[in-house]
Formats: sequence, structure tokens, C-alpha cells
Amino acid sequence: MQPYWELMFDAEGDMAPGEREALVRGVAEKGITDLVVFAHGWNNTRSMATALYERFFAPFPAVLADSPAPSATGGPVRLGYGGVIWPSMRFTDEPIPDFPSERPPAAAAGPLLDPGTLAGLAAVFPGSEAVLDRLAELLERRPADPARLAEFATLTRGLVARGRGDRGTGSGADPHVHDLDPGAGEPDEPAMFTGSPERVCARFADVLALAGLARSELSGALERLWGGALEMLRQAAYWEMKRRAGTVGEAGLGRLLGQVADTCHGLRIHLVGHSFGGRLVAFALRGLPERARCVCSVTLLQGAFSHYAFAPGLPFAPAHGGALKELQHRVDGPVVCCHSSHDQALGLLYPLASRVSGDMDSLLGLDPLGIGDPRWGAMGHDGVQAVSGTAALVLDRALTGPLPTGGCVNVDVSAVVRRGGPPTGAHSDICHRELARLVLLAGRLVR
Repeated sequence: MQPYWELMFDAEGDMAPGEREALVRGVAEKGITDLVVFAHGWNNTRSMATALYERFFAPFPAVLADSPAPSATGGPVRLGYGGVIWPSMRFTDEPIPDFPSERPPAAAAGPLLDPGTLAGLAAVFPGSEAVLDRLAELLERRPADPARLAEFATLTRGLVARGRGDRGTGSGADPHVHDLDPGAGEPDEPAMFTGSPERVCARFADVLALAGLARSELSGALERLWGGALEMLRQAAYWEMKRRAGTVGEAGLGRLLGQVADTCHGLRIHLVGHSFGGRLVAFALRGLPERARCVCSVTLLQGAFSHYAFAPGLPFAPAHGGALKELQHRVDGPVVCCHSSHDQALGLLYPLASRVSGDMDSLLGLDPLGIGDPRWGAMGHDGVQAVSGTAALVLDRALTGPLPTGGCVNVDVSAVVRRGGPPTGAHSDICHRELARLVLLAGRLVR
């Protein structure tokens, strides 16, 4: 994975001092023709992000050597690598295949905040250590008092409000949290932040049970509510990660790419994003100046954002489109969306969070998980939707035949993205030679 540069952004998209200059200088000195920039999804430490990038990029040199394509100037490809580091987090009960497990002991009784998850929450919500300690205490004790459940909900909501800083308490004040046009049906304020704590926790508990994700030892009604409370905290953290991904993408990475394009003429950039990192690199297209034609491919690995994000019009609201409508045309190449039927995070938990965000009353209707309602679908579950001309391929076909040279391309990667246990399934099973080759094919870096 050499040459390699890390690109560190804070929650508002500001870069660490000197990193832009180091990237520009290094690209020029090493004669880089193509730069692959990868953005991680939920993640707890910089070292873990770096380890992910090392593992994902490991097959690239061999794949390039097998069937190299000439660079845009006709000479050999000189490839460089970039790793985006941004403040996100992962609950450590969510396994990552092939990485050391931080999973809490199976013997732990009931829903708990283990040390790894507490550390992750503290990193993304700095200054909240006392609040987090109280949340952990409440989950450990699970008191039989509705007032304590209400306290848990109030503290959880306060964390997300703290994460928004001075942007206000409503997500409507921040466009980076939306995947669709204003007025297209996304809530300005998620119901889990405003509804009755007992009702919200009960809905999460009920749906987790229906999805087979509830802990078996939570047999009593109050115990189940505390299981729902832990899920509310998880989803509230993810809501904040979703917002941050949009902010870092547009205000941070998009702006950086425009600056690099102004300085490194002819450099071809290939964006890769996993989970919320897929949302980050997609929103970078919003921050990319129209004059910049440096992005030559985008590959979304199990993207955790709406499958309608690129749509010019929505099937259920034709006058409205996605927040990224038509932005695939800012890419001088394809936008490849990888999706897997084994991704439980996006097949079950993403629709759950989206639906609880907007429609509490219908949550336990005829379709209790919301899977049958296309409004709640994610990119990494079934690919780009409602975009005319989108190609649909299975992985074998994508790897053996020429990919489209532009527009949106859905690739079913269920054949390799298939390992992982509850609650997220195969969501993080992305380190495969086949996916490395797909990135290089999308960028026209191999034949």
C-alpha cells in the first residue's frame, strides 16, 4: 500500500494541518497518475481504519500486474492510495470478518455498554464521559422505574444534540443528514428523538424480536424495553454518523478534491466508500467544483444511505428527487454500487431506523420490518433505484465483461459478501480480491 497518504478530517470536514500539502507534494514527486481514495464506515480508531485499508488494498499490485491498462497519457499506471480518517464509531457487538474481535463476552447478562463501545462513543461525542457513564450504569442496572427509561432517552437525545453543536436541535437545520430533497418524506426530526421514550423503546424491542435480533435472556416486559433502549442509543449514534458522513464528504473531501485537481493536472481520482463512508464519498460529489473532472470512478461498498439518493424523481413523490440527483454525471466513469442480500445491517436495521425515524404508528403493520416498503431501502441492500439506464450485473459478469463507462451500475456481490453474524450480518465482509479488481475495473486501470 505504497505510496499512501492519510487524509484526516474532523466532524465538520476540516483537515488536519499540512495533510493537503503533503498529498499534493507527494503526488507530484512520485508522478502518480491515479489515486484511489477509500473512506471507512463505522469504525472506532485510526489504527483500525489503517488496518482496513491495508487489507483491502493488499491485492491491488497483483491485480494490476495481471492485466494492466495504460494510463490516460498512454504510459504505465502509477497508482497511489489515500485513506480518509473521519470521526465515526462502531458498537463492538458488530463483528468484522477477518479482524480481531472486540465482541463483549457472550456470558454478559442483558444489554450492556462494553468498554470498547463506551470508548467509541466518547471519541465521537467528546466531553460526554459523565453522560456515557450514566447510560452504561442504567443499562447495567435496568431499574424498574419508567422515569429512569425516560432519563436514558433524554441523555441519548442530548448526545446527538451535542453532536450537532450550534446547528440547532432539528436535523432540518443540516442538509447533510438528508438523502432526499426537502419535502420528499424524510422527517425533519426523527421520531426516536421526540416520541414517548417507552413507546420508542417498545417499538425497537418489538421489531428486534421479529427480526430475530433480540437477546434471548430478555424475557420480561421491562427487560425488553431496556433492550430497545440500547438499540435506540445505537440508532441515535448512527443518525449522527450519517450526518457527519455528509458533512465530511461535501465540506471536506469534495473541497479537497477540487484543490488537488487545480494543482495536480491530469490526476485521475477513484473514490471508494464502505457503509457510511459510501455516503461520504458520494456527498463529496456535491462539494466537487463543477470545473473539476478529476473523479473517474466511484465504488460504493455496502453503502448505508438511500437507494434513491441519485434519483431525479421519486416513485412515491415524482416532484422530488434524491439529494445527489444527477451528480453521477460529475464522474468521468461509472458509479458502481455493490449490494448483498447477506447484509443484515442494511436489509433489516437500516429500514428499521428509517421507519422509526418517520412513522411510528405503522411500524408494526402488515410489513413490520418495513422491508416491503421501498421508501426505506439502502444502496447496499438492493442498489441504485429510480435512475434511468442503471445497469444491473452479478459479480462474475462484472468481473469478466466490460463495465459501463459511465452512469450507475448495480453489482450483486452476494457471492463474496456473505460472512458475519448478528446484528449486522455480512455488512463488513468487504476485503476480497474480487472487490479490489472491481474497483480497478471501474477506474479502467485493468483490462
